[in-house]
Amino acid sequence: MTAEGKPRVDLRTVFLGLQEQMIASLSTAREIIYHSGAKGDASELQWANMLNTYLPLRYRADKAFVLDCEGNISEQIDVVVYDRQYSPFLFNQNNAKYVAAESVYAVFEVKQDLSARNLKYAGEKGASVRALRRTSAPIQHAGGRYEPKTPPTLLAGILALGSEWNPPFGDRFLGSLTELRPEERLDLGCSLRYGAFEPKYLESGSPELRLSTPETALIFFFLKLLGQLQHIGTVAAIDFDEYGRVL
Repeated sequence: MTAEGKPRVDLRTVFLGLQEQMIASLSTAREIIYHSGAKGDASELQWANMLNTYLPLRYRADKAFVLDCEGNISEQIDVVVYDRQYSPFLFNQNNAKYVAAESVYAVFEVKQDLSARNLKYAGEKGASVRALRRTSAPIQHAGGRYEPKTPPTLLAGILALGSEWNPPFGDRFLGSLTELRPEERLDLGCSLRYGAFEPKYLESGSPELRLSTPETALIFFFLKLLGQLQHIGTVAAIDFDEYGRVL
């Protein structure tokens, strides 16, 4: 309650509690699940569930493949954030989901720890989606017609519990980000135990980091993701005629 007696929600407290719950759950899975694949599945589901709970309903987060109108397909992505209002699934069989490239806003890889190897791997996964062809179609509305828009830049990132580096965001971390090719660049990341980061790449290619404290890792990541999604706006409309050419 505030001094005036009105109810008030402390968003920081809510996310601090959620972060503690996620750390506890992921730590338990890390300790008791020995199969690396099963351990990864548990971590991916935890992150996807968090995003599906707190992101606006226009978005959906799932493990999925991303494909384009020419039949090209990405590697399987741990967490794909895609449009759920205007974009259909192209295929969903035995829980293997295939999402149209046009409908994707962001892709994240989920790992146990931040490391040079894992940052590179996440960057390569992002590049595999960015390389896909994305169509764009006009949209008819009551007042006329919106012309096809240029598909927005796809976000890529990494989500983890811990870090192999000490300090987690020191020179070796920065060097690993700098070594990523432009198409592999990561826009956002989070280590629940150590903090979240948002790189801003300079013309030199070296990133300027915005970092959270360890205790605010989750809320920093989530709010920065919301801000970047807001900047993107709505994904381009799919040109279904282009997909129909393969029939």
